[in-house]
Amino acid sequence: MSSTSPAPREQRPADPSAERVATDLAAVVGRLLRRLRTSSADSLLTPSQRSVLARLDEDGPATTAALARAELVRPQSMRLTLGALEGQGLVARAPDLSDGRKSVVSISDAGRTTLAEVRAAKRSWLAEAITAELDGDERRTVAEAVALIGRLVEK
Repeated sequence: MSSTSPAPREQRPADPSAERVATDLAAVVGRLLRRLRTSSADSLLTPSQRSVLARLDEDGPATTAALARAELVRPQSMRLTLGALEGQGLVARAPDLSDGRKSVVSISDAGRTTLAEVRAAKRSWLAEAITAELDGDERRTVAEAVALIGRLVEK
């Protein structure tokens, strides 16, 4: 048996602090989110309208007050957002069966279609950027980072 010593490991810089990684990650994620928003700008939806449509799609029908609480806005602001969405036929109102004084808002089929188009535009831009800018090793690195970030947000 030959006794060979392992090759010397490359010198790696000192591990960055958690605070540095958190700062850099938050900055990059913020820029990514802004870029994703602009990739679907032709949908004619504001970020708050997209957020409300997504919430209604994921969580189901809700009152204006419940949506305002969930989106951290005033009920008056939510009424304006819902009015714009209703005017475009993207949401529908129905009487609240448990309290006739209230109405419940739900996403319409047109709203689901619009939301799907917005999401597809974002994915398309991101996939094209990844294809154009990253080689196979870099894509694997990003995939690993996505899995790690997923672990962070699942906590």
